[in-house]
Amino acid sequence: MNMKTLINKLIAAGILSAAWLLSATPAFAHCDTLDGPVVSAAKAALEKQDITPVLKWVKPKHETELESAFARTLTVRAQSQEARELADQFFFETLVRVHRAGEGAPYTGLKPAGTRVDPTVEVADRALESGNVDALIKLVTGEAADGIRQRFDEAVENRKHAEQNVEAGREFVASYVKFVHYVEALHTVATWSASAHEHEEETTQPVNAVHEHAH
Repeated sequence: MNMKTLINKLIAAGILSAAWLLSATPAFAHCDTLDGPVVSAAKAALEKQDITPVLKWVKPKHETELESAFARTLTVRAQSQEARELADQFFFETLVRVHRAGEGAPYTGLKPAGTRVDPTVEVADRALESGNVDALIKLVTGEAADGIRQRFDEAVENRKHAEQNVEAGREFVASYVKFVHYVEALHTVATWSASAHEHEEETTQPVNAVHEHAH
């Protein structure tokens, strides 16, 4: 097998890996935590005895299931403090589960308050609260630039020795694929549109993030 054929095969394998990584759920998302925005909306809905605050977190096809769970929760939680806690937990779990289903992501249970979330998510939330996105853009683009530069430098260095022997050539190919895989994944996310998300929800999981260690 010549070098060109080997590179092409490794690139193909890298692209398949990128597709899996991009479809994975972010490792530190907070929609399934007890102090996250979804459960916060659920608490507000139960307090007001009005389901409206949570409906925005689910798809229309899940409204009937959620309304049924809400009605049962209101009935049960009125019986006692213990019943209230159990009923509330049931509603929180139901809401998060159907919310995750709407995202095309698996439900893995509720996480306790204070669970670590991705720092990017925290900055994104603060950006929405403040109405200023500059810090978020700086964070994300800075990390992306660092990631590109690191992989680029490695590939350039390995390329200098690629023809010395087979082992050196393979080291170059591995760093080349790593570099191309990374920039392609970043570009896929950067050019991904809301319309593409709506289409993918019916076919596969949406593109959410670039996580080489991956949700």
